[in-house]
Amino acid sequence: MNALPTRSPDISLSNQSPGPIFLPVEGMTCAGCAGRVERALKAVPGVRTASVNLATMAARIEADASPTALVAAIEKAGYGVAHEQRDIAIAGMTCATCAGRVEKALARVPGVIAASVNLATERAHVERIAGLAGDDELRAAVEAAGYGASMAETEARPVQPSRWRDLWPLLGAWACALPFLVDMVYRLIVGHHALSPWVQLALAAPVQFVFGARFYVAAFKALRARTGNMDLLVALGTTAAFALSLAIMLGLVGAHDAAHPELYFEAAAVVIAMVLLGRYLEGRAKHATTEAIRALEALRPTMARVRREGEWVEVPAAELRSNEIVLVRPGEDVPADGEIVSGASSFDEAMLTGESAPVARSVGDTVIGGTSNGEGAVEIRVAAVGAGSRLSRIVRLVEQAQATRMPVQALVDRISAVFVPVVLAIAVATLIGWLALGYSTEAAIVAAVSVLVIACPCALGLATPTVVAVGLGMAARRGILVRDAAALQALAEVKMVAFDKTGTLTEGRPHLVDVQTTDAIGGDDLRRLVAAVQQGSEHPLARAMRESVPASSLPVVTDFKAATGSGVLARVDGQRLAIGNRALMQAHGIDVAALERFASEREARGETVVFAARLEPQPVLLGALSLADRPRPAAREAVAALRALGVRVAMLSGDNARTAAAIAADLGIDDVRAEVTPERKASVIGELKRQHGVVAMAGDGVNDAPALAAASVGIAMGGGSDVAVAAAQAALLRDDPLLVPQAVTLSRRIRAKIAQNLFWAFAYNVVGIPLAALGLLSPVIAGAAMALSSVSVVANALTLRLGDGRQR
Repeated sequence: MNALPTRSPDISLSNQSPGPIFLPVEGMTCAGCAGRVERALKAVPGVRTASVNLATMAARIEADASPTALVAAIEKAGYGVAHEQRDIAIAGMTCATCAGRVEKALARVPGVIAASVNLATERAHVERIAGLAGDDELRAAVEAAGYGASMAETEARPVQPSRWRDLWPLLGAWACALPFLVDMVYRLIVGHHALSPWVQLALAAPVQFVFGARFYVAAFKALRARTGNMDLLVALGTTAAFALSLAIMLGLVGAHDAAHPELYFEAAAVVIAMVLLGRYLEGRAKHATTEAIRALEALRPTMARVRREGEWVEVPAAELRSNEIVLVRPGEDVPADGEIVSGASSFDEAMLTGESAPVARSVGDTVIGGTSNGEGAVEIRVAAVGAGSRLSRIVRLVEQAQATRMPVQALVDRISAVFVPVVLAIAVATLIGWLALGYSTEAAIVAAVSVLVIACPCALGLATPTVVAVGLGMAARRGILVRDAAALQALAEVKMVAFDKTGTLTEGRPHLVDVQTTDAIGGDDLRRLVAAVQQGSEHPLARAMRESVPASSLPVVTDFKAATGSGVLARVDGQRLAIGNRALMQAHGIDVAALERFASEREARGETVVFAARLEPQPVLLGALSLADRPRPAAREAVAALRALGVRVAMLSGDNARTAAAIAADLGIDDVRAEVTPERKASVIGELKRQHGVVAMAGDGVNDAPALAAASVGIAMGGGSDVAVAAAQAALLRDDPLLVPQAVTLSRRIRAKIAQNLFWAFAYNVVGIPLAALGLLSPVIAGAAMALSSVSVVANALTLRLGDGRQR
């Protein structure tokens, strides 16, 4: 046994050290854009790492540089950082001078774009860069100016363009493009255009220069940054088709047929309409990839019933403070994390932990903000609200994980970096080749335009991050939090899972089964002395021995000392006692032969035996206690599920070999590492990695932290200590070992979807570009294929959610 700090009753997701900066980036359209933003960020002095996720439109930066320098680098690269609005209730203002002082204080906070204060409503309205100028900084600025501040709303609202502003270019482009589609059918039947050249020009011009203006803007930014992107390809291709048609119409190119000239206005107009439609559908699909996050955010109640000055009053949930008492009636949502001080009820925690059955809670139990109260009214003392709440930390962790990239993305990034220049070179080569073979200028330009239009770096850029975003959201809804995409990939490659025994495979709540004494002491006296010594330890076994005797009858303990991995020593009633395993007894010259039969029989049943001895005034064995810790209900099923996946299972335990072997046999585990001290756990994980490759470690205690960090993937159990959670790459929101095989299964499904997406993204380009260069695809068909490619990649990612029924 070893002394452990008190285990947290709730999983901690806090970050003890300054973490990475996450900035939402606007204006990216393809993998080239993401790569350009990433390079711009890495060029900022002080930036250690930077990764940009196209699917979530977010940048993750680890840097000592100021956030404003990072934002400036993104904007210099031709992109923007999303803005959001925040309302703050201000207290203590008496005149316009006060309002002006608050405005100036808020405006000085880094990341604040604009601040306005209304004296009449006592509200401040702030527009800030998302990811910067947090609520705490705004509140501190107001309070430093001499006024009170409280967040008037639960959530900041992103500054977004109206739906109409997003939709009207699409509707306008298709209104002009539809006559061209009818004309194309007419031309196939009759052999010439139904629309006159001037009508075609009148329809194509607004599509090209009004509804498609965004492509020119984005292309100009790319050229200014000395790079290329999908918008540049679209702009070049459609402009070439439009200019060629205008030249033919004016008789500047080719043999001019005054009656029925062969024009390509339709190609330019329909391609732009197709691409706009693809962008719109892609945006809607990408929005669906973060559905799990929005579902979690929707759990936050906006109002709370709090007791103030002896009365129950309704206030915005964001204004709650620690230690206030709130009333939650049946059917209402819990407004903040806290502890029940009155009443009892059951709470639906499914959206946070994946636990389908309501969980009973009563006085002294903790409850989580956002969970739903069942049948009873309860009073709760507030412990954490806002950004400090468990729900907020879960949302933040999943968002941050979605901003990371899988290692396989590095290959895609290298390809994307040269994609546009290569496509431009192929288009030029196509133009020259067709002309060299004697084809007309029109035919050569049309083939080159088709090459430019069908190339789609966007599909390559979305292939991996969309799947990661969907998969991480699904995992969170099941109660599995993965810190980054690299851990997700490692989970898919796991060959062995090593479980810590106590608190992971077992319930971690052992109980005293039997006591055997020698002639030196009686059973009641032994229990009292052992319980007294264990007052200094929070190990699960120590707690079981301590709780077997009323606390009021325990004598005073002095000189307490933990013997890590073997037991404890202390002085009680003038006697120096040793409580622990055989190794501790042997270390102090205590012979346990008199109780060996008792110990062997109990250990063969899977019980843990603890010996007790008096060291002073003369060494003597006092007795032995057997304790049992029941396996978790799902432990056997979890082991079987992992084996079905082809994953080997090992169990690490500090117990002696007989006890560990009995429990392992009951669970179906054949690889048992017994009598493993906390210091040796990490080295055992190292041995397993050398033998099996990728090894995951699941544990819950402080002494598991080194092993969790040493594993390829560390998995912290839901009831685990803060240190264990901080050391792990994944965290389970409930103490259910069956979540481990579920995490492996989901990660493998994610890996398979990524492989499918990468195949299709490469296939579109590898097959489509040569066909276009050979003249086998018209610009219109090429445009439709290009638009379809990115939409299909995102849609395939969303199919990951199919059949995602809640599993145990």
